[in-house]
Amino acid sequence: MSELMVSVSGVRGIVGEGLTPEVVTRFAQAFGAYVKKGKVIVGRDSRVSGEMFKNAVCSGLMAVGCDILDIGVCPTPTTQLAVETLEANGGLMITASHNPIMWNGLKLIGPDGLFLDAEQGQEVIKIAESKSFSFAAWDKIGVALKYSKAIEEHIQAILNLEYIDLAKIKDRGFKVVLDCVCGAGANMVPQLLDELGCEVVLLNCEPSGLFPRNPEPVPENLTELCEAVKKEAADIGIAVDPDSDRLALVSEKGEPLGEEKTLALAVKFILSKKSGSVVINASTSRVTEDIAEQHGSSVVRTKVGEIHVAKKMREIGAVIGGEGNGGVILPDIHLGRDAPVGIALILQQLAEFGGTISELNDTLPKYVITKDKVELQDLDPKAALEKIQQAYANEKLDFTDGVKIVRDKSWVHIRPSNTEPIIRVIAEAPTKEESEQLCAEVKKQAVN
Repeated sequence: MSELMVSVSGVRGIVGEGLTPEVVTRFAQAFGAYVKKGKVIVGRDSRVSGEMFKNAVCSGLMAVGCDILDIGVCPTPTTQLAVETLEANGGLMITASHNPIMWNGLKLIGPDGLFLDAEQGQEVIKIAESKSFSFAAWDKIGVALKYSKAIEEHIQAILNLEYIDLAKIKDRGFKVVLDCVCGAGANMVPQLLDELGCEVVLLNCEPSGLFPRNPEPVPENLTELCEAVKKEAADIGIAVDPDSDRLALVSEKGEPLGEEKTLALAVKFILSKKSGSVVINASTSRVTEDIAEQHGSSVVRTKVGEIHVAKKMREIGAVIGGEGNGGVILPDIHLGRDAPVGIALILQQLAEFGGTISELNDTLPKYVITKDKVELQDLDPKAALEKIQQAYANEKLDFTDGVKIVRDKSWVHIRPSNTEPIIRVIAEAPTKEESEQLCAEVKKQAVN
């Protein structure tokens, strides 16, 4: 299993190489043994390999005595919510999130609807590697049932949020261009926008899994959406990744706001409604910190990875949290990144604000974030981080996750990726020039 990427996000691999039906079946069997049989929710994104892996997952789970509720092609947050509301023993989401088309993977969900943490995940890996699970006898094999209401129930939970005033959003009559990159969001987000009274122009909204572009919703991949927003004279452009846990926005001018702004806007909105603490990861923009400060709220930072943020939110009772890659976590619904929730919050915020998304964006503190990466190849990530630590020994350093150099109005964070064979370098400063310079300087130190 060495070709697999096993991390806090679950298991990922290239289909037919690291990730095969045999490997997936074994992980499903191990997960079934870990959750001690019972009911398991199975969801998947729209990837071409998803049906094959779903069959492998279901076979593995049934073989160790688990009953299955197959909720079909749906967002990751829908699967997490279903585990919690249907009181299942756990859930398996078949997705590789924003990774390219040839990838797939498994996200492991505990009975509380949260992803397994590193320790719990390690236990499943141990069971999988040692094959220490027992097969059920013929009369104890699990049963598989289909459950078709998970998406509908997720939408209803969003519409029932105390912050959502349906009449107010409908009054604005937003024109929205939506890009679901042919992912699982195509089965949910158009329906949600319809319920919110929006006029929707659909881009890549067939859940075929044949991604028409790089599926990560970062500005350089949203050219088609930006052009469509201008052409259609829309109020806003919305992009989600293949499993709809990340959300990116495009202004009415056809300019991408950058994923960091998604969480910042959501935090600004929630803190205007209630007071409380905010949890974000070590790489998230200072914009969120500044907003929290304006509202007299405290911010706690964690390691990168949804589970770290979610667990800390639960521990301190945070009112909102998330990650700067467009991942909004609203505990009122469930403790997981949820693009559909982010969409509803931001449309409500826009309806109350009365102006355009550009004008709303202009109310946020101004910083520029630069994201870069170093391909690992022969580079030892540990050695690279040690070099950085030595080179910047006289500065304020944070070791929450990798190494972060913290200055008055800027910072740079370097850490090995959880999902790809790269080292991520993320810098933020008041200007683009400063941010890019900081990023390049640290990147150079890491590879020299």
